[in-house]
Amino acid sequence: MESQYQTEAEIESLVQGLESCTIGKDDFPHAKHLAVAVWYLHNATVEQAFEKMRTSLLRFLDHHNVGPGKYKEELTRAWINLVQSELEQLDPNFSLVTTTNLVIDRLSDVQAVFARYPNNLALQSEQKNELKSN
Repeated sequence: MESQYQTEAEIESLVQGLESCTIGKDDFPHAKHLAVAVWYLHNATVEQAFEKMRTSLLRFLDHHNVGPGKYKEELTRAWINLVQSELEQLDPNFSLVTTTNLVIDRLSDVQAVFARYPNNLALQSEQKNELKSN
């Protein structure tokens, strides 16, 4: 496993960067989405984490003049649920840093959410769009 993060302060700084929109629009790849999701889930309920992620992503897109159509609520909810599922499988005594790095390692493939929820019609549509754009 490659360690993405060494300290909680690095993860917190990422979250603050997203929330304050100081991260460039091209500097927030999938792994950073996962780190933020872990942070939110570590500090809130699943529903609260989803709402925080939703709010942060919409603010980020607006700040960078990216149309709100880029945001997909069903996809965000599915990822939050998938990250939560991974967290439940990990030792609760692991540090936030270890947990974050493990989740990033395990869910690094952006297709993981489609494999986990193969019968979700909304996600199937997103998967087709994702494949077209790659």
